[in-house]
Amino acid sequence: MRALLVVNPAATTTSARTRDVLIHALASEMKLEAVSTEYRGHARDLGRRAAESDDIDLVVALGGDGTVNEVVNGLLHNGPHPEGLPRLAVVPGGSTNVFARALGLPNDAVEATGAILDALRDRTERTVGLGLAAGTPGTEDEGVPQRWFTFCAGFGFDAGVVGRVEQQRERGRRSTHALYVRQVLRQFLDEPHRRHGTITLEQPGADPVRDLVLSIVCNTSPWTYLGNRPVYASPKASFDTALDVLGLSKLSTPAVARYATQLLTSSPERGPHGKHAVTLHDQTDFTLHSKVPLPFQMDGDHLGLRTSVTFTGVRRALRVIV
Repeated sequence: MRALLVVNPAATTTSARTRDVLIHALASEMKLEAVSTEYRGHARDLGRRAAESDDIDLVVALGGDGTVNEVVNGLLHNGPHPEGLPRLAVVPGGSTNVFARALGLPNDAVEATGAILDALRDRTERTVGLGLAAGTPGTEDEGVPQRWFTFCAGFGFDAGVVGRVEQQRERGRRSTHALYVRQVLRQFLDEPHRRHGTITLEQPGADPVRDLVLSIVCNTSPWTYLGNRPVYASPKASFDTALDVLGLSKLSTPAVARYATQLLTSSPERGPHGKHAVTLHDQTDFTLHSKVPLPFQMDGDHLGLRTSVTFTGVRRALRVIV
C-alpha cells in the first residue's frame, strides 16, 4: 500500500518526537511519504494531489479538525467518488478532534495510530456522508466557492465565538476549553441580534423558519466535546444520514442559561429543546439567509461574514479507515 501522510507541525497535542514515532509506526506497514504543511491550504493541496494521482491508496491526516477539513476538501476537489478516491485515515493531533472521535477513534494520537493499523490489517472501513456549503445563487455570496465539512457548520452566534477564539490564538493564547467559555460570554454580551434574530431557513416544500439568532448544522453527533464530555446539539445526526439543524430564535439571559444547561447535560437521546428551539433531521438541501452579514464557520474554522449559505447533505461521500 502506498500512503501519503499529511502532518500539521503546529498540531497542539503532538510533539515532534511523538510525530516521529507515529511516522515510523505507519512506515513499517506501508510505503509512506510524509509531508509537513507549510501554509494555510497546504493540506488541501496535498489532498488534491493524492486524489489526482494513480498510485496513492491512502491519505493519513495527522492534525486537528482544520487539517482534516483541508485534506477532505482536497480529496473531494472534483466531487465524491468513494470507490475511485484514496481512503482517509485520521490521527488526532488537535485540541478537540471532533471528527476522529465521532468515528470512534481514541483521542490519543499513539492509540489512534494503533487502531488505524489494526483496521488496515483487518480491512475495516466505512463510507461516511459529508456536508457541502456554497454561496447561494442570486445573492451577493453566489461567488463563494463550495466547501465540504466533516462534522459541523455554524451561522451566527456560534461562528462569532469561533472567530473570537481564532483571534485569541493568533495573539498567542492556547486553545483551551476555558478560552472557549470566555469567548462565549463575550460574544453574548456583544451580540446585537440576540433578541431578534436575522436568519431565515428555507427548504423545498416547507414553510420558512424565520428570525433565528443562530443555526448549527451537524453532520454527525456529538457536535463537540468539552474535555471528555460529549456535547449533543443534534443527537440524531449521523454519518449515515444527511444534515441536521439546530436553530435558536432567542438568546436572552434566561434562554442562554437554559440552552447552555441543556447542552451541558445533553445525551444521545436528548439535545436542546423548547419553544425557541427548532430542530430538523436528515435534511438534504436547504438555505440560510440573513438580513445582515453574520459570522460563518465550518469544522471550527472561521470563514468570515456571509449573508446566505446553501447546504447539501451528501451521503456516502468518502471512505474512512476505522
